[in-house]
Amino acid sequence: MTSSKAGIHLAPFGQFGHVADWVFDLDNTLYPAECDLFAEIDTRMTEFVSRTLDLHPVEARKVQKEYYATYGTTLSGLMKVHQIDPADFLHHVHDIDLSPLPDLPALRQAIRARPGRKFVYTNGSRRHAERVVDRMRLGDLFDGSFGIEDADYTPKPHLDSYNRFCAMHDVAPGKAIFFEDLARNLLPAKDMGFTTVLVHSEKDWSHEPVEARPANLQDLLGDDGPDHIDYVTGDLAAFLEAALETLPNNSPGDQDD
Repeated sequence: MTSSKAGIHLAPFGQFGHVADWVFDLDNTLYPAECDLFAEIDTRMTEFVSRTLDLHPVEARKVQKEYYATYGTTLSGLMKVHQIDPADFLHHVHDIDLSPLPDLPALRQAIRARPGRKFVYTNGSRRHAERVVDRMRLGDLFDGSFGIEDADYTPKPHLDSYNRFCAMHDVAPGKAIFFEDLARNLLPAKDMGFTTVLVHSEKDWSHEPVEARPANLQDLLGDDGPDHIDYVTGDLAAFLEAALETLPNNSPGDQDD
């Protein structure tokens, strides 16, 4: 294992010439977890569970996290166990203030400079993804987005979700790279042939179920990482910039405004 500004390299760095498609998870991946945007969504999920199931907020939060750990998302558990309308849930939990999102010109330039197509693939709604990338001034850089409704509400890490994503956007996993903050969501991606990158933060995720926690730097230190993760980084822009430098005939692309 080697490390650099771009992150921890579990595989030899620089083997990106095959990549035609760059696939990014949204929450806590495309934007930094430290801005705490997801905390708004998390709180609104608890509110929805409390109101819909007529539970005290403390009990509602327990149910919320149990469903998240067991079913992949809280929504999936609510649909399977309580047959709730997913549209109502998604509208409520994603009705959030986006002002915590930081301005990241280095990330915009790094994504713009990638050769090939770029996609957002989220367990949230497509509208949520589009609102976030537009707020970050990234919307014109992506070739498409894939939300939970496009997967017929089957979330990552269920294999059917990945198959639907690839079919919808004609993505060949062996020619694609996948960025995610949840290690368990990279396992099916790796099995399909994606190059995998785990995006970590320094945020404390101890309140999340252990089997479904986003990656944290302290948890990764001294760990060679599971076999299904090729790279680990805490700086998405730096990783993309370093990857570009390894590509043949790379060019800097247009400068950001």
